[in-house]
Amino acid sequence: MQQEDIKDTTTEETSANEQEVREETAAEETVAEEAKEEQAEAKEAVVDEKDEKITELNNRLMRLQADFDNFRRRTAGEKEQLSGFVTAGVVGKFLKVLDNFERAEASAEKTADLEGLLTGMKQIRRQFEETFKELGVEEIVAQDAKFDPNLHEAVMRGQNPEFEDETIDMVFEKGYKIHDRVIRHSKVRVISND
Repeated sequence: MQQEDIKDTTTEETSANEQEVREETAAEETVAEEAKEEQAEAKEAVVDEKDEKITELNNRLMRLQADFDNFRRRTAGEKEQLSGFVTAGVVGKFLKVLDNFERAEASAEKTADLEGLLTGMKQIRRQFEETFKELGVEEIVAQDAKFDPNLHEAVMRGQNPEFEDETIDMVFEKGYKIHDRVIRHSKVRVISND
């Protein structure tokens, strides 16, 4: 019996020890699970912060793109409108010259007075030049000037001992510029005495 009591006591102690070990293991597992959950929650919090930041930055980017598209459309419209105003202003100035050409043409059909017609044409030309001056258009001086490829277009080369090399001795078509911008180059003959 004593052996049975020892076995029972040993079994009880073993059972108690096993129970304690199981409880400790369960407690450790619970602590480990809680730690894992806390880590997961911390990671989720970091991920949530990053996701929120990414979403916020994406929204800002989309707003900026929309603002830029609106700006581009608005400036294109304003540019087109400004171009229309400028064109209308220039055309308005030349309409007076056109009216005078039409009057001169009608007068030429009715009269044989060539001198009067020539005087009228000179007046129209002067009016045309004044209109150019109002618009800031200037003739490019070419006759007897040194050849400048920025202002002149050489269409011929010639020889003339009275002029230095690279001097313009003949202008075929006048050139014009607005301020410093060339509208049309002067077409010229350039001296080359080689």
